Amino acid sequence: MSHEVTTFQPDRLFAIRMDESDDLRHFRSHFLFPANEDGSSKIYFCGNSLGLQPTEAKEAVVQVLDAWHHLAVDGHFTGDRPWMDYHRRLVNMMAPIVGALEPEVTIMNTLTTNIHMALGSFYRPSGVRTKILIEADAFPSDRYAVESWIKLHGLDPDRDLIQLHADDRGYLAPDQIRQAIYQTGEQLALVWLGNVNYYTGQYLQMGSIASWAHEVGALAGFDLAHAAGNVPMNLHDEDVDFATWCTYKYLNGGPGSIAGFYVHTRNHGFPRLAGWWGQDRSTRFDMRTPFTPESGAEGWQISNQPILSMAPLSASLALFHEAGMQRLQKKSRQLTGYLDYLLRQINAPGLEILTPSQPEERGCQLSLYMPGMAAGVYRKLLDSGVILDFRKPDVLRVAPVPLYNSYQDVWQFVQLLSTSL
Repeated sequence: MSHEVTTFQPDRLFAIRMDESDDLRHFRSHFLFPANEDGSSKIYFCGNSLGLQPTEAKEAVVQVLDAWHHLAVDGHFTGDRPWMDYHRRLVNMMAPIVGALEPEVTIMNTLTTNIHMALGSFYRPSGVRTKILIEADAFPSDRYAVESWIKLHGLDPDRDLIQLHADDRGYLAPDQIRQAIYQTGEQLALVWLGNVNYYTGQYLQMGSIASWAHEVGALAGFDLAHAAGNVPMNLHDEDVDFATWCTYKYLNGGPGSIAGFYVHTRNHGFPRLAGWWGQDRSTRFDMRTPFTPESGAEGWQISNQPILSMAPLSASLALFHEAGMQRLQKKSRQLTGYLDYLLRQINAPGLEILTPSQPEERGCQLSLYMPGMAAGVYRKLLDSGVILDFRKPDVLRVAPVPLYNSYQDVWQFVQLLSTSL
C-alpha cells in the first residue's frame, strides 16, 4: 500500500479509493476467477481452502510437457529447467515466505505424508518422555497422524496424547499452552500444533511456544497449512524445530499440489525415513552405495520429484517473489481489518466473529459463527456469486487474499451478507 489507513469508512467510495491506491492491485489480473452467468467474476474468498489459478500456471505446465515431448528422459539433466534441480528454484522463493534458510526447506510429497515423515524423525519417545501436545480441535489429518505414531511406538493415545481445549469461542490462550507445556515437563516429547487454526483462524506465536517446549526438553513442530503465504513467519529465528505445509491454499499451487517441508539447521542430523531422492546427489545414481543423506532438508526427500505438480506452484511463487511478503502482509492487515470493520456495522444478533480481533493473532481469514443460520446463509451467498467456505456446524470462513482480492470485493460481500441475513 502507498499509505496505511487506520480509520475505515463504510461507503463504497472508500473501497474504490483504497483499490486505486493499492500498489499490489495489478496482481489481481494474474489470477483466473470463476465467472457468473453474465461473465462477471465471482467474489472468491476461499483461498484458505484452494487458491485461484495463476494465469501463468498453464504455460508452466506446458513447458514441462514440451520438455517431456522433445527431451524425454534427458529432461532430467538438460533443457531450460532440468528436472533434477527443478525444486531448487521453488525453494529459493519459498524460504523467504516461511522465514527459513534455504538449506532448511525443501518441496516434496503432500502435507499429511510430510507430517508422517516429520513425526518419524522427531517423535522419539524414551523413558517417561512419551507425550505429544496437540489441539483438541486439530485438523483431522494431524490427529490421525499423531495417534498413529503413538500407537506405532506401542503407546496409548488416551495416555500419551495431551489435548488443548479452547474456550467457548474457540480461542486458545497462550498462557494455557505455556501452562500445559510446563505441567507436562519431562514427560513431554513433542509439541505439534497448527499455527493458524483451520476453524477459527487464530494465529499462534510460534517463537514463544518453541521456547517453552525447549525449556522442558521437548521439540516443537507446526502444521503451517493455513499460514504459509498468509501470515508473517520466521521459522529459523523463532527456533522452530520442524514444520510442513501444503501449497494449494494461499500459495495457489493447484488442487492436491506438492507440499513444503522445513527442518531447523541444528536438527539436520536426525534420523529419517530414507529414499533414493534423499541420497547425496553426488552418489544418487551410483545405485549401490549406502544411504548418505543430502545436506539439509533435502535429505528427507524420498522419491523422484513430481515436476508436473511443481510447475503451477512455480508460477505462483514467482508472483509472491515479485510482490514481497512485507507488502502482502501490510495489505492483508488492512484488507482483513476492513472486513472486520464492515462486519461489525451489520445489525445481526446471530453473527459473531470467532477469529481474534488483534491483527497479530490472525491472518486474513475471519470465521463467522452463525448458529442455526450458517448453512442457509452459505447457500444464499453462493446463489449471489460469492464463493466461500462452510464448516459444520455453524461457521463460514471468509478469507480476503491480498494477492488477488480487492477492497471492493470486501465491500460487496458484506452488502450481500447483510441482505442474506
